[in-house]
Amino acid sequence: MNPENGYIFVIINTKAGPSGEKLVAKNFIEYLQQKGHRLEIRHTESLAHAQTLAAEVAVKYDCSMVIVAGGDGTIREVVHGLEGSDKPLMIIPCGTENLLANELGYKTTLKDMISIFESRTIRPLDLCKANDKFFTSVGGVGFDGNVVNLVNAQRKGNITHLYYFWPIWKTFWAYDFPKITVEVEDKIVFSDRGIVIFGNISRYALGLPILRAANFSDGLLDVCIYKCSGHISLLLHALLTVFKNHRRRKNVLYKQCKKIKIYSETPMMTELDGDPGPDLPLEVTIIPEAVKVLVPPGGKPVGMRTRIFRVFK
Repeated sequence: MNPENGYIFVIINTKAGPSGEKLVAKNFIEYLQQKGHRLEIRHTESLAHAQTLAAEVAVKYDCSMVIVAGGDGTIREVVHGLEGSDKPLMIIPCGTENLLANELGYKTTLKDMISIFESRTIRPLDLCKANDKFFTSVGGVGFDGNVVNLVNAQRKGNITHLYYFWPIWKTFWAYDFPKITVEVEDKIVFSDRGIVIFGNISRYALGLPILRAANFSDGLLDVCIYKCSGHISLLLHALLTVFKNHRRRKNVLYKQCKKIKIYSETPMMTELDGDPGPDLPLEVTIIPEAVKVLVPPGGKPVGMRTRIFRVFK
């Protein structure tokens, strides 16, 4: 990228991520400065502030691109703020899961950051909307919604994967799998006890390939519905998903669409990109090619083995 093309706007969530990822972000910014790029660096005060910063710079003619360093929540808000802008976005993943960055094939080393920046490989990225909330990656209703809400209730700043152990354990034994109804393109396709996962990326937490056919730039939502009424069926679904054999099972419904509706007579928790989501009923839609994003040349989603290794590294 030519430094004369305009300045680079850098949005940083200083509270997100372990020290190693923060160091990568710091070193990459120093690399850009050494190369003569003009930077405007801003630190977020909240998720809403990240969206505001991105929206403000989206219309600045002399800004050539935007870089965001943060977790999935910060990235989600920046993508929302840049919706419809022609400014390319680069991600420096600094979160717990880094769902979107892992889907794009990002690795968290300075060498990889430099390669992504210099190669200028750009892909369109769809943006999803659930009621009045936006998300980039994945959402869920039911079991994982409970887990995320429990984690959010106890979190104070940056968290690790260990924070999920107790909420998952507690939810596993307490969850009663209420009946849920799902409409796809205004047609009821499911009305039974189960779990619903939907979104724009193929891999969920720790690389679990729930939405295997998802493509972040195809203009489609993917939804996976597990018919599930108890602990044994939940464990069986999880095992089959790990081995990528879940989509063809008779108790699993997998669809690709542009709109889904989810509702239930029982109050149920939801989540979007690892944060608490809106109350039911939920209407989820897709905004095709909302932003342009830099991706690694030949990048592929990071698999389960690599992600699990990173957790214990």
